[in-house]
Amino acid sequence: MNCSVFALCRSALVVLFFVSLLAMGCGERPDAGAARIVGYVHGARANLPSAEDATMLTHVNYAFTHIEDGEVVSATPSDSLKFVGLRALKAANPDLAILISIGGWSLSEGFSDAALTEEARARFAESAVRYVVANGIDGVDLDWEYPGQPGAGNTYRPEDRENFTLMLKTLRNALDREAETQGRDRYLLTIATGASQTYLDNTDLRSAQKYLDFINIMTYDFSGAWTDTVWHHTNLRLPGVDGGSPRGTDSAVAEHLRAGVPRHKLVVGVAFYGRGWSGVRGLNTPANSSAFSMAYHDIATLAKGQRGFKRMWDEAAMAPYLWNDSSGTFITYDDTLSLRLKAEYIRDEGLGGAMFWEYNADSTGTLLRTLARHLAG
Repeated sequence: MNCSVFALCRSALVVLFFVSLLAMGCGERPDAGAARIVGYVHGARANLPSAEDATMLTHVNYAFTHIEDGEVVSATPSDSLKFVGLRALKAANPDLAILISIGGWSLSEGFSDAALTEEARARFAESAVRYVVANGIDGVDLDWEYPGQPGAGNTYRPEDRENFTLMLKTLRNALDREAETQGRDRYLLTIATGASQTYLDNTDLRSAQKYLDFINIMTYDFSGAWTDTVWHHTNLRLPGVDGGSPRGTDSAVAEHLRAGVPRHKLVVGVAFYGRGWSGVRGLNTPANSSAFSMAYHDIATLAKGQRGFKRMWDEAAMAPYLWNDSSGTFITYDDTLSLRLKAEYIRDEGLGGAMFWEYNADSTGTLLRTLARHLAG
């Protein structure tokens, strides 16, 4: 054997050695590889992801179904047709996973009752499995807003903390039984979590995460109509200033880690929309009742300098915002720079990927392309 052939064989053996180490679980992360990109698609809106966009997504969470009489039901009659369209995307990306997201801010009213007893939990889980099988999808995402808290006027109880974990255990077992029946490896089970210590105090994620494939942290809506101060709503870092938001993406991740969630199961939420106020004095000043939200594709137009807006950058918070001095209008949002920095943060911290709300808020496709490019490393 000549030297060049020997060198090639030796190189191949080295590669095979490291591949085998990863296969045996010796890598730093149990699911080492490409980061997840989880996109929420709001069913009440018109557009499903394109075939091209589907190649950049790993998971689609179709939002929302809700709970009626303890069972999972569609929110709109057209949902079954939307699933036909979503399943068709697997022609472009066979690895794409499609999940139904149950709940959300305005449709979480049935969770506390459905989790209350063993019988209720079994009924809920069986209905969720039936829904998954009937629509040919790959799993369930629970978006209970929020266990042990009122949310949008929803029923809540102190027992929600324990019952939430029991609900997830019951659902995990039901999905596993169905996977065995169907002869498939697994149905996925994920949740969306609040990005606050209050959420973590009202749940037991150390126990609950054992039943979950991953957790989507809603690291956005740090400010809005409900806050007293004009502040970023999806900032990466939390600068040490008086007032403003007590939350940031990195602090929410740190809280989840302390709560017992493995870092590879944490998926960081990013915003494809912005929040704003008119008639205010700028960042970290008193808010008023003029709060609004805006899709990224509309924000991107203003960011080009139209209608008197100027793009600004908060270096400490690692977050952009728009400011219109004449009208006192402030808009907080994610853009390509903040997403690039968040992707670097996700990779550096060994986290599980990124999630975004919501696909239809960026018709330009710029933000999804940015995530795909930079999460790939």
